Amino acid sequence: MEQMNIKSLRNRYQSGTITPRQLIDNIMKRVRSDEDYNIWIAKPDLGFIQKYLEELKTKNPETHPLWGIPFAIKDNIDLAGVETTSACPDYAYMAETNSVVVQRLIDAGAIPIGKTNMDQFATGLVGTRSPYGEVHNAWKPELISGGSSAGSAVAVARGQAAFALGTDTAGSGRVPAALNNIIGLKSSVGAWPTKGSVPACASLDCITVFTNGLEDAYLVDAVVRGMYADDPWSKQYEIPKTARPQKFLIPKEEPVFYGNYADRYKNAWRNAVKRLEKCGLPIETMDYNFFAEASNLLYDGPCVAERWSDLGDFVLQHPDSIFPVTKEILASSCNKQYDASSVYKTQHLLQAYKRKAWNIMKNAVLIMPTCGGTWTRNQVRREPVETNNQMGLYTNHCNLLDMCAIAIPAGYAKDSLPFGVTLFATACEEDLLKGAAEVFLENETVPLAVYGLHMRGFALESQLLNLGAAFHYAARTAPKYRMYRLKTVPEKPGVIPCENGVVLDVEVWDIPLRNLGVFLSLIPSPLGIGKVQLMDGSWVNGFIFDQDPGIQKDDISQFGGWSKAQRNY
Repeated sequence: MEQMNIKSLRNRYQSGTITPRQLIDNIMKRVRSDEDYNIWIAKPDLGFIQKYLEELKTKNPETHPLWGIPFAIKDNIDLAGVETTSACPDYAYMAETNSVVVQRLIDAGAIPIGKTNMDQFATGLVGTRSPYGEVHNAWKPELISGGSSAGSAVAVARGQAAFALGTDTAGSGRVPAALNNIIGLKSSVGAWPTKGSVPACASLDCITVFTNGLEDAYLVDAVVRGMYADDPWSKQYEIPKTARPQKFLIPKEEPVFYGNYADRYKNAWRNAVKRLEKCGLPIETMDYNFFAEASNLLYDGPCVAERWSDLGDFVLQHPDSIFPVTKEILASSCNKQYDASSVYKTQHLLQAYKRKAWNIMKNAVLIMPTCGGTWTRNQVRREPVETNNQMGLYTNHCNLLDMCAIAIPAGYAKDSLPFGVTLFATACEEDLLKGAAEVFLENETVPLAVYGLHMRGFALESQLLNLGAAFHYAARTAPKYRMYRLKTVPEKPGVIPCENGVVLDVEVWDIPLRNLGVFLSLIPSPLGIGKVQLMDGSWVNGFIFDQDPGIQKDDISQFGGWSKAQRNY
């Protein structure tokens, strides 16, 4: 998966190595090759994209921070001239105007390229509740993508958009980020106008962004945030600066983990806490139980009636158009017959929880697993309610308690199974959220595939160890590469991609991102770093041989790896 980020795209535009039209053509090719992932409802098409390409001619890249940057839009957010379906064909309407957020992005030079698939009416955290197909996980297609902003997250992870808009009421802008190894930023409720989006719970809804990097997330945030006078839920929050919190908070009791990979997720969480300990800030524990009590009020109390108030009439008039599980959730407030008194009691209880949370979290940032596990799409089909409920264990409280949050990658539970954490701060302390994310990501690692002298037990293993790298797992490449013994001093392997390639043994190491540049400076010509595809279909950074006709070499591909070649050559 060749992912995009805003800075590199702008550099490519400035250097003339690609044009916006060429980039859109490349994206449409990727969309066609990933059609089975069910990412899109309205696919990228020049029929509606061309006018935005033409408008770029009147915009100065120097004054438009998102000039030529392609973005995807969850299909409950309006894009003028394209249907908004909210993943329900019978609900579809032609959007006459852009939503406020989409318009602000376009004004900054961004190119809207299509509408993405989602859990119907944004009711779900799994990405499977759509008549347009179940969205597949970007890394392991048999697993869920997370939802409800499913297609948006996978579009970014699969390199089909530089960033994408989602929405978030109970975690829909964070769960898909974690499951697809990208960033999901959910600003404070009201900081981004929601006018022009289909409401789930209007008083709690947020429009969110998925990106491949922290800088991109906050660049988009700076473009779109700000009061909009005709949006009754809009609030004035300043653009976040960077401020370090006084401390990190983690739950006193270890979080609950679930699913086939529960033990792997537990270990990944423990590793994330160890990484947190390297950040140089105090870490304190807190009682998380009342957060869970607040979370339960979102669907097991009268709060769910807000969803019915917006969509109930449509559900009653089109009962066969709604997924059964979606209908059950939307109608639960009627079935349980909550009265006005119960609504006020819940509001008062939530206010007490909010005050308690804000007192505890003053000058602090809470870190939690974004998800406690994941599921196969088959498992979700068999148990649609319980599996979905588990995905929201550590997300549902956020908007109810008026918090901002950012979901960020935090390593892997196992090979090609990303693990993510979410940082939380109160709505008035978004500066701390940004600062905490930067601190945590300073200790970020990136996977690096090595074939030869950097493998365990070989001469250059110490280079990786001295830079803080750690062995992660043994793997095998896709059958697309050949290996040569280079007659250099010392002798080393050189790997090239080719059509008649074989499978090669590799080791995947995690190297601190901050030390990657130092490591690259140690790599002698003719070796370099490129993208290497593993047998499971994932792509990682790895050594690539820049073929130099002046270097003598022997083809040793038949041995399937450097270690075996050393024993048999």
